[in-house]
Amino acid sequence: MLGLVLFFVGAVLCLNGLWLLGRIGDNEISIINYLVGGITLVACLVLAFGPGADAASIKAAALTLLFTFTYLWVAINRSNGADGRGLGWFSLFVALTAVPVTLQTLSGADSTWGYWFGFSWAAWGVLWFMFFLLLAMKKPIARLVGGLTLAEGVLTGWVPGYLLLNGLLK
Repeated sequence: MLGLVLFFVGAVLCLNGLWLLGRIGDNEISIINYLVGGITLVACLVLAFGPGADAASIKAAALTLLFTFTYLWVAINRSNGADGRGLGWFSLFVALTAVPVTLQTLSGADSTWGYWFGFSWAAWGVLWFMFFLLLAMKKPIARLVGGLTLAEGVLTGWVPGYLLLNGLLK
């Protein structure tokens, strides 16, 4: 399931990056955010409440829901015209949560994949912090955040998701 989720996280991050760079309009960007928010929500429900649910899968669901709510919040903000400050403050919560997740993931890493996943959590934490600065603190960094979002979409989502889906990573 991780390959599916990462592949679509890559898509939404790439498109959100292009949106922040002015390449996609406000009225269009909500579509991919609703889609990926829905995909990750279903994955979380299976992880948390499915027949094989255990402490590890519930933790994975809780952490994945951080992504889910981010994408759904972006979509809803584009639909209702909100200024994003609430999403900015949520992004700070997520960025702070990403710190111990990164450290725990890296401390338990025993493979290239494990280290990649830990560094991805660090990258996502930085990105969420940048969204806090952009949305809650109203810093004029949209182009920087857009470029970082696009790069992280490729490097932490699209490529590894594609590789997982094709059995090239384990």
